[in-house]
Amino acid sequence: MKVNRTFGLLLVLSLCLTAGLVHPAAAAPKTSVVLDGYPLAFPAEPRIVNGYTMVPFRAIAESLGISVQWDGTTRTITAAKGGTTVRMQLHNPTVTVNGAPVRLPVAPFEQDGHTLIPLSFFSTQFGAAVSWDGTTRTVSVTSPRERMYSLAFYAISSFSQRQLIPSFDAVAFGWARIDGSGQLTLTGNDFYWPKPAGAITPEVIVEDAKQQGTTPYLMVFATDGTGELTRLLSEPALRQQAVQQIVSLANERGFAGVALDFEGLGLDGDIAAARQQFTDFVRLLAHHLHESGLSLSLVLHPPNGAYKGYDFAALGQLADELILMAYAYGDEKQPEPIAKVDEAVKLAMAQVPKEKLLLGISLASENEQTVNGKIGLAKRYGLKGIALWRLGLLTEPERAQIERTIEWKQGQPVTQ
Repeated sequence: MKVNRTFGLLLVLSLCLTAGLVHPAAAAPKTSVVLDGYPLAFPAEPRIVNGYTMVPFRAIAESLGISVQWDGTTRTITAAKGGTTVRMQLHNPTVTVNGAPVRLPVAPFEQDGHTLIPLSFFSTQFGAAVSWDGTTRTVSVTSPRERMYSLAFYAISSFSQRQLIPSFDAVAFGWARIDGSGQLTLTGNDFYWPKPAGAITPEVIVEDAKQQGTTPYLMVFATDGTGELTRLLSEPALRQQAVQQIVSLANERGFAGVALDFEGLGLDGDIAAARQQFTDFVRLLAHHLHESGLSLSLVLHPPNGAYKGYDFAALGQLADELILMAYAYGDEKQPEPIAKVDEAVKLAMAQVPKEKLLLGISLASENEQTVNGKIGLAKRYGLKGIALWRLGLLTEPERAQIERTIEWKQGQPVTQ
């Protein structure tokens, strides 16, 4: 009996040790695709076939702004962007590009209802740059370089990069603010009318911008740090006075429009009232500016930020463009979380036509590794363009990275 028990114990130990040595087959590592620094969500898993990365065609094509049409009868895809039209058929390695035959290394095939094609095709036919990291099994795609509307903010400390102004379609000069009494002022610590630097006066800088084809905006800043902005917006007499002062100053100093940067509304208190009061102010300002032939740009906190005092739908109808300050979500010295920026863009687009939206990018928090990820979102969603905060902060490495994805209005800006 004792022998049987010992044998039984040894048998159990043997089975346990054997089980411990048997491992399930390791799951095949997944391949991820990153477009302009942002991971793409794919409806079908990319596959490696004969050394080529096969990806769902429509998912990447539409992310790059390529139109796609499917003919179920002939099982043919037609894709077009700019002057390039591509037609391909499932299981046929020969495709046509503007009518000329081109042979693919792997024929398009279907997987889970989606057509997969070689990723390199996007590089050769649509100008996207493609790279592969075998260690992380990550495919990085940089969208084709294209002309994009760009605005730059010009602050007091931007003087050293004033030569970059011609590279931008518009520049917002931050030289005016609303003070604690609700008055427009050109004096203060951070926002004030600059003193001349020899023969270079603020008026000369604005006039030169116009002569070089760059639209100059008068940026008017205000904050609700101690409730001064709330007082301005809630008192009809102060509102009317501020509007008259802003329009008069913009006309007198030769600006083509106003960039209104009223920050800090709707953190707490009566948020609905804050929204309505700001909208009423913008309506009044837009009316008088448009009567004078001037345009209105609004600089706004993002809809997924802490400040909720901005009615994007109403403001989008009143202003000529909206600049989405999709930054300062946390540590201002760290790159903004791209998922939060992506969310902000989607929320804004649900209320404002994308043709009126500029994605604000803070050069104070981004770097040469991250700046193109934000620009890529503006390109992917077809926004009007980007707005860079600010001149004086654009480094040469950042400029080089930006040059890879957009064309400036005039040549290549330099930072020296």
